[in-house]
Amino acid sequence: MSKIRTLSGFTGAGYDKGRGPLVQISWLVISGVLLSHWWCPNGIRVAVLRRFGADIADGVLIRHRVRIHWPWKLTVGADSWIGEGTWILNLEPVTIGANTAISQDVLLCTGSHDHRSPTFEFDNAPIVIGDQAWIAARATILRGVTIGDNAIVGATALVTSDVSAGTTMLAPRAGAAR
Repeated sequence: MSKIRTLSGFTGAGYDKGRGPLVQISWLVISGVLLSHWWCPNGIRVAVLRRFGADIADGVLIRHRVRIHWPWKLTVGADSWIGEGTWILNLEPVTIGANTAISQDVLLCTGSHDHRSPTFEFDNAPIVIGDQAWIAARATILRGVTIGDNAIVGATALVTSDVSAGTTMLAPRAGAAR
């Protein structure tokens, strides 16, 4: 017999947004009106993210259409790239190492829900991506995952557990029907 889920009882217990409503609203407005557009220079993107609490080292390139949920929960190492269309849904901290490439349309998702909870409470955890890693186009990295230094996550891969340093993780490839 399955447990009855009552979403109306959801409390969000244990989730700390990290800043008050005024800062949250300011961030959402500025990121939507200014930072996501192609005409916004990278230097302005980085400066505004730092102003909102992101820890971004020198030489970082953040392309247009990058969505960052809470900048104060983001750390990016020197000379890393974040490709256009990437979504960093960082309800918990996301750390990206130095000289790391996050390609187009990648999803880094630190949030989830406890399916055993009768009110579907949060089950969030940080994501850590090491130095000189490459997360290829449209890959998805889920909460609690650590990607080691020099690791490669191939295009469209779904990563639900840690990837060791120097490892290449590829998505299954489609084959021709017979």
